[in-house]
Amino acid sequence: MKRKVALALVASTTSVLVAMSGSIASGQTAQAAQTAAPPDPATAAVQAADRLVESEPGVLRASPKDDFVRQGLTAGQGGLNYVSYTRTHAGLPVRGGDFVVVTNSAGGVLSTSVAQTQPLDVGTKPSISADQAAGIARALVPEVSSVSAPQLSVFAEGAGRLAYEVRVVGADKGRETKLHVFVDALSGQVIEKSDEVMAGTGNSYYNGNPVTIGTSGSNNSFSMTDPVRTGIRCGGQNGTAFTGTDDNWGNGSGTDLETACVDALFAAGKEWDMLSSWLGRDGINGTGGGFPARVGLSDVNAYWNGSFTNFGRSQDSQRQVTPIDVVAHEYGHAIFQTTPGGSTGSNEKGGLNESTGDIFGALTEWFANEPANLDPPDYSVGEEVNLVGSGPIRYMHQPSLISGNPNCFSASVPNMEVHAAAGVQNHWFYLLAEGTNPTNGQPVSPTCNSTTLTGLGPRKAGQIFMGTLLRKTATWTHSLARKASLEAAIQLFPGSCAEYNAVKAAWLAVSVPAATGEPASCSAGPDFSMTLNPTSATVQPGQQATTTVSTATTTPPAQTVTFAASGLPPGGSAAFNPPSVTSGGSSTLTITVPAGTPSATYNVIVTGDGTSVDRTAPFTLNVGTVSNVVFNDTFETALGWTTNASGTDTATSGAWERGDPAATSSGVGLQLGTTVSGVNDLVTGRLAGSSAGTYDVDGGVTSVRSPEIVLPSGTLTLTLSWYLAHLNNANSADYFRVRVVSGATNTVVLQQLGSAANRAGAWQPATINLSSYAGQTIRLLIETADAGTASLIEAGVDDVKITRS
Repeated sequence: MKRKVALALVASTTSVLVAMSGSIASGQTAQAAQTAAPPDPATAAVQAADRLVESEPGVLRASPKDDFVRQGLTAGQGGLNYVSYTRTHAGLPVRGGDFVVVTNSAGGVLSTSVAQTQPLDVGTKPSISADQAAGIARALVPEVSSVSAPQLSVFAEGAGRLAYEVRVVGADKGRETKLHVFVDALSGQVIEKSDEVMAGTGNSYYNGNPVTIGTSGSNNSFSMTDPVRTGIRCGGQNGTAFTGTDDNWGNGSGTDLETACVDALFAAGKEWDMLSSWLGRDGINGTGGGFPARVGLSDVNAYWNGSFTNFGRSQDSQRQVTPIDVVAHEYGHAIFQTTPGGSTGSNEKGGLNESTGDIFGALTEWFANEPANLDPPDYSVGEEVNLVGSGPIRYMHQPSLISGNPNCFSASVPNMEVHAAAGVQNHWFYLLAEGTNPTNGQPVSPTCNSTTLTGLGPRKAGQIFMGTLLRKTATWTHSLARKASLEAAIQLFPGSCAEYNAVKAAWLAVSVPAATGEPASCSAGPDFSMTLNPTSATVQPGQQATTTVSTATTTPPAQTVTFAASGLPPGGSAAFNPPSVTSGGSSTLTITVPAGTPSATYNVIVTGDGTSVDRTAPFTLNVGTVSNVVFNDTFETALGWTTNASGTDTATSGAWERGDPAATSSGVGLQLGTTVSGVNDLVTGRLAGSSAGTYDVDGGVTSVRSPEIVLPSGTLTLTLSWYLAHLNNANSADYFRVRVVSGATNTVVLQQLGSAANRAGAWQPATINLSSYAGQTIRLLIETADAGTASLIEAGVDDVKITRS
């Protein structure tokens, strides 16, 4: 059974169903729908991803009780788009059932990031009560201020576990906590717990004087609120931005809170600009927004609590904890939270979250590129603040320099304290960016397999890491990050193996095992293309439409492609003959439209489910018509010479185009909107004429042409009114004519020659049979020609209409 995809609305408690087939608004013709402009890349990405999800390929591990909710789209570098989805099972939210569909700029599906390993099959009747689950979760937090109502959910582990999700807010050893707890609804066992509050360990004090920061205000009223970077501001523990009577902030000391905000705003600004310039991300949250910062926390700490960053002091109270890498680290948690898959999850995911903060801290330092006497770029964490008097709190090049922090992955890493566990991915990133033996003054880095690596540089390494995060799922592991980063390297840098090889070598060098389904080589793998011919059809209710689905192997070897179609009219069916082919083969799609189907345009999406990749192609199905009018112009204008002698006659869509691709003019062309004595244009006086002899125009052709018209099948008739008159020097070779342009060919369907007899002008009707063009895409080209010397003609056309009988 194919399902529709729901769209989750931001900042709303409701969801809106996204219909898989569109209909024409009242009064809109089928022709108008057919000639609509192609969708923009974001719309094309969403449409392709939705159609893929609706067809339920095996990679999604869908069960009959599953439904999917599209959460949103994030645009990335290289024209890639990342469309994220969550899953429900029997109406319950599924923890770990989310996934991401990656598409290119044309809307083609490139890959999917799915953590769930098998279809769900789980009962929905709990054995313990919601109150019992709340009590179990409450017991995990020493000082509780609130407990959410437990929500019955499905935890995607194996075939699934029924669980309660509970959120406990309070404090643990004096520090804020927002603990997410999953309690098994049958046994009462705590399946998973994770803290939304990501605690760090760790004129300007750190960045020299003076520095430029984003502030707002004027006329003796200023605020530490960035006017450009939406959401970025800084103040004390009450959450209000610092204000002042001038725009000069701080005294440069390590204990001054305004100075701490100077450093926080400086670092946040650099991180924001790095995200835009290097990684193609719009703001901290990916949609042009950021989050406030607070300083003055009475703690040897800094943290992100899901809504704002908060910064304390060093152990000796001599410095606020606001150097570049610490501030960028905490905002790195915000980036992790606002990429697909969120931030809460397993302990292993927590370690990857902490590493993400370190990586963004390092990237921001490299982007700021401060001199050696300030905070120069490196891969040490918190070296400037010297939090507890023992130097950096982590080393990315060799994590084991801090006791208990591993260089290499092992079975113990997923259950380690999250800051220690950050070492593995930190080490991977260092090797990816710098290699084992950097030549830029950075330290030598050992590997777990005794290999020698060459780095890609921090910027390219950051691009690959950003592409990795945009594939993140709720159940995130080191192996899944490895798989996502390999896919990112291939898709961000197509045609090159250097990036893929460096990413894979770095993961091998830190002993992270491969994930199922990860790309085995730098080649994008077996691939195929898919096209439809024709791409549209018009049928009446009770009829059938057919199209040929052709495939071609673009990257060997050939693969099996199984076809499906979605977006059909209600009660409609699609049959493929054959239902699957080896790429390079073709299939005939027959769509059956039931009797009584409403007249509308249905956007059918054909999906080719390949062994390694999936492809989609759109088919426009017009059922019936709103009226028998296929095309009816609204311009009602007269035709005349123009001043255009450039030779251009570029096609446009949606409006008639005036152009003069052949004529040359020694004067100014005849004007629209003037009147000529003795000649009355029926179109409210809009004439192409002027007093005879005023202008000197050489012979040539003046033309207008229609937008593309997609003709249906049936008997078609073109009707119009035409007008031809001479203002002087009548010549029988002058003419008014209509041509039909279809593909590379054109045919004259009406031509009227001029003569002295029609000099006064008269409107004449014309009827032309266009049935021979049924099913084709055409343009109407309407031309006038003056064959004489210094001869002026006037021509008009009105009421151009194509109807189907």
